[in-house]
Amino acid sequence: MNLGKISAYRGELMGFAILIVMLFHMGVPRSSSWYGLVRMGNLGVDIFLFLSGMGLWYSWSKNPALRQFYFNRVIRIYPAWLIIAGYYFISRFDFAHATVDSWINLVMQVLFNWNFWRFDQLTFWYVPATMMLYVFAPFYMEAVRRNPACRWLVVFPLMWCIMVTYITPIHNAVGHIEIFWSRVPIFFLGINLAESIRNKTTLPASTWVMVVAAFVVSLGACVWLEQMKHGRFPLYTERMLYIVLAITTVIIMSKVFDRLRSVKFVNAAFAFVGGISLEIYLLHVEYVLRPLQKAYNLPYWPRFLVVLAISVPLAWIISKVCSIIINRLKTLTVNR
Repeated sequence: MNLGKISAYRGELMGFAILIVMLFHMGVPRSSSWYGLVRMGNLGVDIFLFLSGMGLWYSWSKNPALRQFYFNRVIRIYPAWLIIAGYYFISRFDFAHATVDSWINLVMQVLFNWNFWRFDQLTFWYVPATMMLYVFAPFYMEAVRRNPACRWLVVFPLMWCIMVTYITPIHNAVGHIEIFWSRVPIFFLGINLAESIRNKTTLPASTWVMVVAAFVVSLGACVWLEQMKHGRFPLYTERMLYIVLAITTVIIMSKVFDRLRSVKFVNAAFAFVGGISLEIYLLHVEYVLRPLQKAYNLPYWPRFLVVLAISVPLAWIISKVCSIIINRLKTLTVNR
């Protein structure tokens, strides 16, 4: 088991992650026997955060400069965010009856989805959540770079999840964004494991037995929880299982993509989708899926294929526009 394969197939893994997120968003009735398995598609968010943490460690190790780090994150995310999410919020704004408060709220929504943090409004929630993690990531990475023992700091967000759920004053204050808190540990674990992945650490072949067993047990437990007890347990309990499931899924899928490397078009397709995963995420629900559901009552798989067929070319076009903007911003920065 060569952990370096995770880095080698990062693009393909991101493509896999956005596809299962899309499958999750297609939705099936609560009564469906596939309900629990379909719900597992939100595991893609955990995979994204794990891979994002890994990528940030690579970047920080090469150039631990705070200003450059934030600049790179902003220009990667904000062009697509402002084009897609910004238009979404602005198009729904009531200009005719606008007040000072509503204008302030609009600006805050466009900048970082203010209502997610205040009311747990889940539209585009993953992007502001990720941007918040980026704010604190450099300080954690620098601590780890100077003293590897600081990797154990990851236990604090694990404890925080329990505190948010069960300590009443904390729960009343920030419990509404439990979906964010319960995803924090997997992000920092991505940072923690990044050095082993970058060094292409090789583990004994017998390790596969443990990985496959952990994958099967965690997947089975999560599917059962969703199928039988959805909405009747704190989110963090399942998210702790997601940590095991996300990491084992990444390891197994990196092996799958390695085996498929001779079938170049398969890996290329997943990598292509992974390269525009941010744009697909921002587009596919509000701009494609919801209008499609209003117009047509398509079955699950045709609905997914139509949403995919529309979202991918739109995302690609926007990514090209964003690339032009990003290159222009980089040029201006260099000239300054």
